[in-house]
Amino acid sequence: MNHTIPEKQLLDALNWRYATKTFDATKLIPEGTWKTLEESLALSPSSFGLQPYRFLVVKDAAIRKQLQPHSWNQTQVVDASHYVVMTARTAFTEAEVDRFLDRVVEVRGIPRESLEGYRGMMYGSLLSPGAEARIPHWAALQSYIALGNLMTSASLLGVDTCAIEGFVPAEYDTILGLKEQGYASVVCCALGYRSAEDKYATAAKVRFPSTDLIKTI
Repeated sequence: MNHTIPEKQLLDALNWRYATKTFDATKLIPEGTWKTLEESLALSPSSFGLQPYRFLVVKDAAIRKQLQPHSWNQTQVVDASHYVVMTARTAFTEAEVDRFLDRVVEVRGIPRESLEGYRGMMYGSLLSPGAEARIPHWAALQSYIALGNLMTSASLLGVDTCAIEGFVPAEYDTILGLKEQGYASVVCCALGYRSAEDKYATAAKVRFPSTDLIKTI
């Protein structure tokens, strides 16, 4: 099956998207479109394939209102159709590695013994002495990969986004009860449809030329 799309379609979508500052609160993302975007999150690549994150889709208006003051009072938090808080694991255990390997066996139908080398590699990287200090940063980086995948997918579906780093993670963690679950908030993403009043929607996209950013050696 051919999964390619025209190059122009991709570039047009990426040029169309921008950090939406004002969402139209009356426009909601259709259920089918949202399910597709959720799948784009689940299909995002991650280190070892371990997916050391959880994505919280905050639909409750009261909780969003609670989060807004801890988000520099940005209106996207309450006005966007969907608001996703991307969280990452704060620790990793043998149980999480083995749960992933069980899933590999289930999906691919291969013997568990064939994964012993892979298991040893993950144990050495994530569970060796001193590794626990690196886990939160490592897991947070995986969340950012998922964020990029979500935003690109949204642009191809004509859905506006705004990544939000301007928030107080400790306050989010308390409101959402994340610490007790072994997660911490990393970054957020508001999704929906731009307001006709958002002046940034028609502003020219400012980027350095690709020749300034990409070098072939």
